[in-house]
Amino acid sequence: MDKRILNEKKHGKKIINVSGKVWGWESSAGQERWQRRVRMLTSHIEGGMRVLEIGCGTGELTKMFQNNNSRILSIDVSFDLIGIAKRKVKSDKVTFLLQDASNLGFAENSFDTIIGSSVLHHLEVDKALKEFYRVLRPGGSIFLTEPNMMNPQIVIQKNIPFIKKLSGDSPNETAFLRWSLKKKLEKIGFKDIELKNFDFLHPAIPKVMIPVVRYLGSFMESLPIIREVAGSIYIKARK
Repeated sequence: MDKRILNEKKHGKKIINVSGKVWGWESSAGQERWQRRVRMLTSHIEGGMRVLEIGCGTGELTKMFQNNNSRILSIDVSFDLIGIAKRKVKSDKVTFLLQDASNLGFAENSFDTIIGSSVLHHLEVDKALKEFYRVLRPGGSIFLTEPNMMNPQIVIQKNIPFIKKLSGDSPNETAFLRWSLKKKLEKIGFKDIELKNFDFLHPAIPKVMIPVVRYLGSFMESLPIIREVAGSIYIKARK
């Protein structure tokens, strides 16, 4: 088995009881960040769509749109995390599968949309993006959020091994530069590509400070140079 996949399986087992803390969703600021991502990733989904969710983890994103009459296929390589997702999400519209998003076992033109939160940076990026393109129907789109390598904390976290380990990262995960990722998408054939840096609301921000930081963050996201160091990248592209 691929060493990367083995590492991700071990990572899933390691964080099974602390996943919310590792992903930064447990604090009040973390919850607000998460809800924003949910809106960005799911607002386009309509009833009847066939949706592929990559890296579903514990099913936190899956449960947010299980009742909108779309057909959802959620995949992950971690048996431990997907086990939690299956217990959390009870819907006949959702199917969970153990599968690597870099090597999808689906026919061409199978899905209307592909979504994922902080997943692509765990994968073989070029291979995964080609797979996404292959299984999307013509006109179908990907909607992803990923860490931004221009953000100072992420630069340190992803590139200094002991800090990476201390932060709860898996050995192979990384982050992206917006322009580099755009070139990869263009090379594969994606159209209407939109990559937007966002998110200045850190999970450690005290609850009382959230309104102020939310306002300042929104302003900073509008500034051409400052927004380059935001924490995340929103990715949208069409086949």
